[in-house]
Amino acid sequence: MLNWQEMSAAALGRGIERGEIDPVALTQAYLGAIESHDAKDRIYSAVTKERALAEAQAAAERARADQRLSLLDGVPISWKDLFDSAHVATEAGSELLKGRVPTQDAEVLSNATALGLVCLGKTHMSELAFSGLGLNPITATPPCVNDPDAVPGGSSSGAGASVAFGLAAAGIGSDTGGSVRIPAAWNDLVGLKTTAGRISTKGVVPLCRSFDTVGPLTRTVEDAALFLAVLEGGRPVDLRGASLKGARFAVLETMALDQVREAPMAAFERALHRLQDAGATLEFLRADEVVEAMDLAGPLYTVEAYGEWEATIEAAPDKMFDQILERFRAGAGVTGPQFTQAWTKLHALRATWEARIAGYDAVLMPTTPILPPNLERLMTDQEYYVTENLLGLRNTRIGNLMGSAAITLPTGVPSCGLMMLGQAGSEERLLRLAAAAEFLLP
Repeated sequence: MLNWQEMSAAALGRGIERGEIDPVALTQAYLGAIESHDAKDRIYSAVTKERALAEAQAAAERARADQRLSLLDGVPISWKDLFDSAHVATEAGSELLKGRVPTQDAEVLSNATALGLVCLGKTHMSELAFSGLGLNPITATPPCVNDPDAVPGGSSSGAGASVAFGLAAAGIGSDTGGSVRIPAAWNDLVGLKTTAGRISTKGVVPLCRSFDTVGPLTRTVEDAALFLAVLEGGRPVDLRGASLKGARFAVLETMALDQVREAPMAAFERALHRLQDAGATLEFLRADEVVEAMDLAGPLYTVEAYGEWEATIEAAPDKMFDQILERFRAGAGVTGPQFTQAWTKLHALRATWEARIAGYDAVLMPTTPILPPNLERLMTDQEYYVTENLLGLRNTRIGNLMGSAAITLPTGVPSCGLMMLGQAGSEERLLRLAAAAEFLLP
């Protein structure tokens, strides 16, 4: 018998379509795996058993009647705990939102439900999504699949863990500065960062509305393409015939290759050789606008985040992890004119970046310059926490600042990802490139 928990979402969907997999049995298998897993309470903040079984039963009836709603009809997935789910607590990893129970689903969850996806429950995350590490001493820190002593990456930490440990066929997360791609990379998954504004954030607890995006963490590129379509209610890109022959890639030297540690750099260089062997052309690229944009990250992110949450935070600051509290409060020191000027400058830098990369199919870099940091040391060494958090987020944040679409792929080296950045709205092109690359990398 096939191990359903190791199969891609697409393979599960095809099994349902052929009548080889019963959606109810599949959902029961996932629920049983969750219940018996030692880290279940560190990965899931809530398991929606009744909803999952009801949705699975409906999917089974549609399958028998040959009326399936999509290829993924009947496939069970997890949702980061910042997507509103009707009558189930949605607390965004924070004691500040304890007891927050929405009355309706987020729009993306509604879209997925309308196409037959089964909701297993909600997954833990970094507090209010404001960290790339996945560390959350307030609620729970999920495990990393490659290192039991390390953090899993965040802020979609539980989303990544739920897939990596076989407790969901895919996880839906959000990415404001790397929060889909970091846990995907550190848990050997595919993570798709969508262009800001492409997928609805209605009913998604915000961090920085200007940068917030929704995206999937999956086992395969095909799954990522299917979930992009599910989340926006569209049609998936056709990945057939995808090839790297003649593809033109830029390897970003500016900042992205600074301080990259031994394992991620070795994995990146190995991946570049594989792409070249498949017929791709590589050119090294300098882009000073990346450095200038990174200098704007502090005022842009912290001001918007603190503006969103100031009243809630200052009503009970003692309920927050001190590192996250300090990061939010950094936004209080930036003036309105400084914030406006920073956005004006960023728009100009984005235009320069878009013109610079226009002739390339994608820009390549290591997804993160570091391996997953040690959990215990993060809790006891403040300097280590700050250094690892900023360095872990650095490369992924380039995509958010520049308004790019991005995808990370496993390289075959544990917790080391290869990231492809494209222009805004280039998800379909990136998915085809990634589909051609994924079989070359392990």
